[in-house]
Amino acid sequence: MNWYKKLNEYFPIEEMKSKEHMEMLLKEKGDVYYKDEGPDHVLMYAEFDTFLFIDYVYVSSRSRGQGLGRQLIKKLKEKGKPIILEVEPVDYDDTDSEKRLRFYKREGFTHAQSIGYNRRSLATNEENQMEILYWTPNNDDEETIFTQMRKMYEDIHTYKDKEIYGKAYQPADEVLTYDNNRESADIFNILTEKV
Repeated sequence: MNWYKKLNEYFPIEEMKSKEHMEMLLKEKGDVYYKDEGPDHVLMYAEFDTFLFIDYVYVSSRSRGQGLGRQLIKKLKEKGKPIILEVEPVDYDDTDSEKRLRFYKREGFTHAQSIGYNRRSLATNEENQMEILYWTPNNDDEETIFTQMRKMYEDIHTYKDKEIYGKAYQPADEVLTYDNNRESADIFNILTEKV
């Protein structure tokens, strides 16, 4: 099974970029956008001067629990830059969403509670609320993470979107918000509350 098919089968349609979009990023933004692929994993990420963004990480079901995900994250942490990623809120009907959160909590990620992220999917035309997680070696604050997330959104998520999809994603100002007083519980607390 090719790398795109693995991602497409694992991630919900509203979170997926098209294969054309990802191949274009790999080809035209090859100095920033990368694919790390093995028999049991696919990691798509962007590396900027001051931070990394994990676009997709997939570990095959037969390899889960064997430390492969931890090795992939460790390799990125060794670059010494903040790491940012998007996660969907916990869906108790989808046990993988909770497992992913537990994994990122073990890896030392923090929930960016002051960053709001709502994007309309071009595939389904539905609002898709996501949460931002980050790991930082230098105690970067959430305002810094927000600025980096904006850059990633404009450089990666919306790259040639109109050309590829026939319509554009919403501008960053509509999708990303920063508010110190945002009413958002720490997403990791949900894990400890659930019995």
